[in-house]
Amino acid sequence: MTYGAWIILTGVLVGATCGITGALLVLRKMAMIADAISHTVLLGIVLAFLVTQSLNGLPMLIGAGAVGIVTAILVQRLDSSGVQSGAAIGVVFTSLFALGVVMLSFIGDGVHLDVEHALMGEIAYVPWDTLTYARIDLGPKAVWMLGGVFILNLTIILLFFKEFKLSTFDPQLAASLGIPILFLHYLLMGMVSFSTVASFDSVGAILVVAMLIVPGATAYLLTDHFGWMIALSAIIGALASIIGYVFAVWLDVSIAGSMAVSCGLLFTMAFFLSPKHGMVSKWWKRKSFRKSMATS
Repeated sequence: MTYGAWIILTGVLVGATCGITGALLVLRKMAMIADAISHTVLLGIVLAFLVTQSLNGLPMLIGAGAVGIVTAILVQRLDSSGVQSGAAIGVVFTSLFALGVVMLSFIGDGVHLDVEHALMGEIAYVPWDTLTYARIDLGPKAVWMLGGVFILNLTIILLFFKEFKLSTFDPQLAASLGIPILFLHYLLMGMVSFSTVASFDSVGAILVVAMLIVPGATAYLLTDHFGWMIALSAIIGALASIIGYVFAVWLDVSIAGSMAVSCGLLFTMAFFLSPKHGMVSKWWKRKSFRKSMATS
C-alpha cells in the first residue's frame, strides 16, 4: 500500500473503532466521560512503561484499561456521594491527567512520549513505524493494534447486543431481569480505554474525543434504531477520516485536526438536514402545521 493509503486506513480504523463505542456513550448520556478517559489513560501508559520499560501495545492496553476503569469507578463514587456528575468528571479527569503529566518527567527525553504527543499525536508518522516478522514488513503497528481493538469491540457488542440495548434504554427493567448493569458499564469503560490507547499514538487525545462523541451524536440525529445507530456511527467516523485526509493534503494542514473538523462538518449537516430531527425538517413541519391550522 502507498504512504497515503496507510494513513487513510489508520484514520478509518480510528473512526470505526471509536464510533461503535461512542454510539453507546451518546445513548447512555455519558459522552463527556470519553473526554476524561481519553486523557487519564496517559497515566496508564506511563505506569505501564515504568513497569515494563516498553511502549509495546499489550502493556499499554492493560495499563490504559486499568486506569480507564479506575476513572469510571471514581466518577461513579463521587457522583453517588452527592457530587454533581460534571464536577465529578472534572475532578477525576484533571487529577489523573495531571498525575500522568507529572510522571512523564520520570521517563526522560529518550522515549517518544510527551504531553504534546499525547494530545495531538502524529498520524503522518504511522506508515514508518512498521511491524516485521521473519524480515517481512507487515505494515504499520498502529493498523494492527487498531484492527485488533476494532474486532474486540465489535465482538463484545455482538455478544452483549441485547444486554447493552436493554440496559441503555431501560436499566431498571434490565436490573430486574438479572442483567449485570455494573459489569456492562465497566465493560464499556474498558472498551473506551482500549479504543483510546489504540488511537493514542496515531492521532492523540483530541481526535479520539472527537471520534468518540461526534459520529455517535451525528448518527443519533439520523436514525432511531439501536443497531443502525452503532453502524452509522462507525461509517460516519470512517467517512470523516477520509474527508479530513483529502482536505489536509489539499490545504497542507494538520491531518488529525482536519479529520476532527470533518466530524464537525458532518454533524452540522445532519443537524440541519436530518429528515426527522434536522432544523430544516422541523421548520417545514411547523410551517405546514401553521398552514393547515390557518386553512381549517
